[in-house]
Amino acid sequence: MRLRPLANSSSRSPLRRALAAGQFELHYQPIVNLATNEISAFEALIRWHHPQKGLIAPNTFIPLAEEIGFIVPLGEWAMRQACATAATWPGDVKVAVNLSAVQFRSPGLVQVIVGALAASGLPPERLELEITETILLQDNEATLGMLYQLRELGVMIAMDDFGTGYSSLSYLQSFPFDRIKIDRSFVKDIGDGVGSINIVRAVVAMAKGLGMATTAEGVETQEQRDSVQSEGCTEMQGFLFSKALPAEEIAKLYLERRRPRTQNKTASAA
Repeated sequence: MRLRPLANSSSRSPLRRALAAGQFELHYQPIVNLATNEISAFEALIRWHHPQKGLIAPNTFIPLAEEIGFIVPLGEWAMRQACATAATWPGDVKVAVNLSAVQFRSPGLVQVIVGALAASGLPPERLELEITETILLQDNEATLGMLYQLRELGVMIAMDDFGTGYSSLSYLQSFPFDRIKIDRSFVKDIGDGVGSINIVRAVVAMAKGLGMATTAEGVETQEQRDSVQSEGCTEMQGFLFSKALPAEEIAKLYLERRRPRTQNKTASAA
C-alpha cells in the first residue's frame, strides 16, 4: 500500500524533533534462504512513532526527510542502531540497511559506516547495504568510486528494486554486486501471465551467470514462493514468512531457536 507523503510544512519541525525525542524505531523483516527455509538476514526498516498519528510507515515520511535534508542524520542513526542490534544475533545472520540517494552523496557516509561497525563490533561481512537504481542514475564515475570504497570496507552490497529503473544492466557489468533484489511488482504478477515470470527467469539467469544471489521481494502467497523458487531465486522476503517486527519480537520468534517458523498472517505493506 502506497501512503501519501507528509508533504505539508507543518510536518517538517515535528520530523526534525522526532529523532531527539526517541520516536523512531527499527523493525526487521526476515530474508529467507529458499533452499533451507532458514533466515539468512533481516532488512532494517524504519518506523516513526508519531505522538498523535501513531505508527507511521517509512514511505510516508522518508520523501520529506530527503527533501529537507533530514535523511542524513536519520540514516546515521539507523545505521548505528541496525549494526548494534545485529551484533547481538547469531554470527551467520546479516542485517541489510537501505541507503537513499541523498545519503549516498553525503561526504561522511564511509566514516559513518566505519564508526557504526566499530562501535557495535559487527563484522563488516554481516552488513549488507541496499541501494536503489535512483542512485545509479547519478554521475557514473563518482557512483562507482563510492561503491568500490564501500566494498573495500568488507560490507556486502545489494541492488534493490531491480527492474524499475534504467541503468541497472550497465552497472551490473561494471560493479560486482553481491545480490539483486527482484522488485515486488514482478513477484506480485508472477502467476498472472508470462511477462513477469519471464522477467524473473531472465534476472535469475543473469545474476547466476555473474555470480550474484537473487532475492524475490514481496512474496505473499505460497504460489509466489513456489514460482520464484522454481525459477532459481536463492532467497525470498515477504509477508508469507513474516512482516517486519521490532527487534525484541524478532529475537523471541526467530533467534532463540535456529529453526524459524512461518507466520500465517499477511499484511498490506512493508
